[in-house]
Amino acid sequence: MTRTPPGFRLSAATGIHRGDRLYQQDQVQVLTHARLSGCLLAVVADGMGGKSGGRKAADQVMLTAQQLFERFSPESELPESLLDQLVSEAHLMIKLTALSAEEEPHSTVAAFLISPDRHCHWIHSGDSRIYHYRGPNLVKRTMDHSYVQRLVDEGQLSEAEASSHPQSNLLTGCLGTVAEPTISTHTIDTLTPGDTLMCCSDGLWHYFSVNEIGTVLHSLPPREAAELLISKARQRARGGGDNLSLAIAKVEALD
Repeated sequence: MTRTPPGFRLSAATGIHRGDRLYQQDQVQVLTHARLSGCLLAVVADGMGGKSGGRKAADQVMLTAQQLFERFSPESELPESLLDQLVSEAHLMIKLTALSAEEEPHSTVAAFLISPDRHCHWIHSGDSRIYHYRGPNLVKRTMDHSYVQRLVDEGQLSEAEASSHPQSNLLTGCLGTVAEPTISTHTIDTLTPGDTLMCCSDGLWHYFSVNEIGTVLHSLPPREAAELLISKARQRARGGGDNLSLAIAKVEALD
C-alpha cells in the first residue's frame, strides 16, 4: 500500500499460477519507488522458448525493470523514457541470452507506471494486456500484437472467433526476436478514485469478457480480485490452462 497526493491511496496485488503446464514461464511484479510516495511500476512478462528459455526471457524483463526503476527520478527523467528503455534493454539482453543457449528465448511485456501526480503511462509488446477501468466500465485496453488481432482489425474475424482461433498464439511482435519489437504506448492524464489498472498474460484474459473483469475489479480489493480471477480461470481452463499472471493497482479515496 502506498499513498498518493492528499485524499488518495494506491492498493495493489499480484497473482501467478503455473496452470497445467510443466514449467512456469510467466513472471509478474509490482514495484513501489523507494524515494517517491505514490510511484508504482507493474510488469507482466510471458516467456516463450524451450524448457528454460522462456523463463530466462521473462526473468530478464523483471531484472531490467527493477534496475531501471531503482534509478528512476521523475525530476530528470520522463516516465515514457523509462518504459521505452525497459523494452529496448530487455529486448537486447534476451537476444544476447539466445546467443549463448540452444533455446530461442522470447517474451511479451505489459507494464504501467503510475506517477505521484496520478498520471499513468503504459507500454506493451505481444499479447499480454493492460486494462484501464473506471468503476466497472472499461475505458481502454491494449490491442494484441498477434496474427488473430490483425485478422480482427481487417474485419476477417470477430472478437469471439479470435478467442478460439487455432493460431491465436502466433505473435507479430515480442521481445528477443531478430526484428525490433512492435510496441504500443498510452498515457492516462489523471487517474481518479475508482480507477483500476490490470496487466495480465493471455493465460488469464483468455477466459473472461471485458465486463466480467470490470465487475470483479470494481467490487473487490486487488488481492481478492486477483485470487478470484485466477480461481475462475483455472476452472474454465478444464485442465488445459496456460501459465497465468496478473498485477492489479486501484486508486482509492481516503475516508
